[in-house]
Amino acid sequence: METARLLTRREFVATTTATLASARLFGKEPAARTMAPIVSPDWLEANAAGQQVVIVDIRSTAQYDKGHIAGAINVPMADWAVSADGISMELPSDAALRTLLTKSGIAASSHVVIVNRTETDFSRADATRVAWTCILAGVKNTAVLDGGHTRWVKEKRTLTTEKPVPRTTPFTGPIDRSSVVTKQEILSRIGEAIIIDARIPEDYFGIHNGGHIKSAFNLPAPWVFQRDGNYRDTRELRAMADGVIGNDPKKEIVVYCGVGGYAALWWFLMTQLLGYRNVKLYDGSFEEWTRDPAGPVSRFSWK
Repeated sequence: METARLLTRREFVATTTATLASARLFGKEPAARTMAPIVSPDWLEANAAGQQVVIVDIRSTAQYDKGHIAGAINVPMADWAVSADGISMELPSDAALRTLLTKSGIAASSHVVIVNRTETDFSRADATRVAWTCILAGVKNTAVLDGGHTRWVKEKRTLTTEKPVPRTTPFTGPIDRSSVVTKQEILSRIGEAIIIDARIPEDYFGIHNGGHIKSAFNLPAPWVFQRDGNYRDTRELRAMADGVIGNDPKKEIVVYCGVGGYAALWWFLMTQLLGYRNVKLYDGSFEEWTRDPAGPVSRFSWK
């Protein structure tokens, strides 16, 4: 294996140019980004020692302790979401999120890389759920590792059991929840916004789980991955989204799923990679939608 080295600032920017160019689907790249939203193991191996780079391993502590990427800190997935009023996987409060980011050594200026497992559909979506959370908190340069820890191990890259101590500075930035919508807002947007159900077709059609929000289109989150857990080519992802949503970057899009994981995956890809500029996420998702009083549900219909 070729020895990795830390890139110069010029090289650091150059390595992201091609991927950022793919994000200019509508002529405008994601605001404030200076790193690609999806980074390769090669990129991370070369840049892990950079002062601004914070690697966040969201696997369980037991998994992390057995071996992790050098320099990675462990902040398990369970720390990034809470249950509220009986609804799973909700955003933490502003205060709790600031405390978590502070403890993790993450600043608004950090270049954060989220590392997860990619053996299952749900674990593959965990990384973008955490990335979405960080971006809402103002950490614009948050990326996910393509293929996650699973690919890193498969490629026989170096692991360590040493645990770094984060350099903590109080995180005081504002948490921007303007792209998080409520059940009442969804009710008011039926027939106006493009509503996307990111669950698998069996759930969307109602074979397994009741159907879908009235007027919603299906764009299954698991389809964005190849069989090995790596992301599909950007052109394929663009074709998938464009075929369902269309190519108007200003059109309001609302994404939901079962509890908010798959929805965050498509939110991340649409806004950070594909150039859509008006994407919102219904965090309560179908779990809240079907609670009393239940919102209108359709079954056995593609749209």
